[in-house]
Amino acid sequence: MLSIPLEGYGVLQVFASEPGAFVERDEDVAEMLATHVVTALERVSAEATIRRERDRLEEFASLLSHDLRNPLNVAQGRLELIQMTGEIDHVDAIDRALNRMERLIEDMLTLAREGDAVGETEPVKLRAVANQAWTNVTTKSASLEVESSVQIDADRSRLIQVFENLYRNAIEHGGDGVTVRVGSIDGGFFIEDTGPGIPEDERDDVFESGYTTNPDGTGFGLAIVKRIVEAHGWKIKVTEGTDGGARFEVSGT
Repeated sequence: MLSIPLEGYGVLQVFASEPGAFVERDEDVAEMLATHVVTALERVSAEATIRRERDRLEEFASLLSHDLRNPLNVAQGRLELIQMTGEIDHVDAIDRALNRMERLIEDMLTLAREGDAVGETEPVKLRAVANQAWTNVTTKSASLEVESSVQIDADRSRLIQVFENLYRNAIEHGGDGVTVRVGSIDGGFFIEDTGPGIPEDERDDVFESGYTTNPDGTGFGLAIVKRIVEAHGWKIKVTEGTDGGARFEVSGT
């Protein structure tokens, strides 16, 4: 048997029908074949990377042209009314439109720049991450309950992003007084809220870029969550919480 390393792709093994059948020339041929195999695998990997980047660019361009157009039109329309009438009552609407555009751009850039990339992982305490993320979000009168003290290996800053986006989702859909709970499950953790929940027939759609049922939402928060989770090698699913709200379970940690 000949075993030829394929760099980072494994090992090429060639078997003979009888012992001692291989000669030096056979080894040369096997090494040449291994070189061609590595070249082919590198080409496939490069093409897959190019396709992913192209798809991400197309997604970004589509969302940029479509989702930014509505708040831009609102701002332009209100500005024209101010110019025509001199009334400043429309300033608040312009401010809201500009804030929405800013959030859209920030979320789009997160998807475009960071996408599914994670940095070095380290042991992090779930409770500490959950509490830190809560301080980064405008929570109004919402409350947080953390019932987990587990430790997982993760890119801390990106895991904080996961919590921040799930918190914002809970507050946007559950209202100012919503309660958010964080706890552990076998091989992972969950984040659930006491809001209205997500209908079963919509649960497969919530992670799609641009999907939202909230007129003030960007539709990218949960898409970012899924990409970060999967970049860690984990899985995420949405189900019903203890009080009927939305529950996001991350497994494989």
